[in-house]
Amino acid sequence: MRATTPPPGPDDDQPHPQAGAITDVPGVRVGQVQRVGDGWLTGVTVVLPPPGTVGGVDVRGGGPGTHETDALDPRTLVPTVDAVVLTGGSAFGLVSAHGAQRWCAEQGRGYPVSPVPGQVVPIVPAAAVFDLGRGGDFTTHPTQDMGHAAAAAAHASGDGAAVARGCVGAGTGAAVAGATYKGGVGTASLRLTDGPAAGTVVGALVVVNAAGAPTGLGPPASAPGGPLDASGVQVVPGAAAGGSPLNTTLVVVATDGGLDPAETSRTATAAHDGLARALDPVHTLADGDTVFALATQSVALPVARPERVAALVALQAAAATVVERAVADALRSATRTRTPVHDLPAWTA
Repeated sequence: MRATTPPPGPDDDQPHPQAGAITDVPGVRVGQVQRVGDGWLTGVTVVLPPPGTVGGVDVRGGGPGTHETDALDPRTLVPTVDAVVLTGGSAFGLVSAHGAQRWCAEQGRGYPVSPVPGQVVPIVPAAAVFDLGRGGDFTTHPTQDMGHAAAAAAHASGDGAAVARGCVGAGTGAAVAGATYKGGVGTASLRLTDGPAAGTVVGALVVVNAAGAPTGLGPPASAPGGPLDASGVQVVPGAAAGGSPLNTTLVVVATDGGLDPAETSRTATAAHDGLARALDPVHTLADGDTVFALATQSVALPVARPERVAALVALQAAAATVVERAVADALRSATRTRTPVHDLPAWTA
């Protein structure tokens, strides 16, 4: 299998303009909102797929904060997803999914539950990262209105729109390496160029808020930051003190390939390999690592068993690759962030 975009090299600390974005998958849109200052440092990212998109999920972290993930089990009634919400605020932030669900209902997007037009229940799974208190006020977290606004922004962005990276959306308050360096949002994509899956596009969007540190970006460009004491003086770096007790990396992988619910969930499983390549450690008891997968169904895959298996293997390998690249993109894009209680330098210069 060959991809049209080169993988990031281990010693390359520059952003990759050819990394692509999840919005390279036709019909997939991204909207992000955030609040910074006055105690706030958090936000919401919504991935809005086209109607009829099949969803899947794989939760590997020991401390997940999720909503509606059971609805993505291939054994359940509804195979499709109307939006995916990634949010800050830990479990409190999951309320933002209700705002995105409300936006979808206003547009008539959702599973029809009655013969009456417009009477639908939108399927909006969500997952949260722990960023509570990083802006200075532990009680600040994303709201329903922020989820609604992020969904509306995704719709308004248009097909193929650029995706903001770094300290935006659900990555606004993200941190890595025991809460000593800044995390954030990253994205990447590739198009398969040969084999039975040729022509399909696979993209990923990640929110990196990991207990672990990046592997492939070289040593950090500056000394570790972390929490500050009441007078604004650096205390023992979080990594040395055991780090933040709650962390998470969230992922949405999307493809235009025609996958069924079980195949989509298996793609989410394979995509976790990208996290394992990019971060160390990963999937710990202190992480809530979760991967959502979306298949928009616009590109038919082979039906015959041998060719279909080969196509699925290629797609799933690509999913792991774009996740690995998206993690690197997030950390290259993140910038130093200082609040009354934290000083989080960027990992890269």
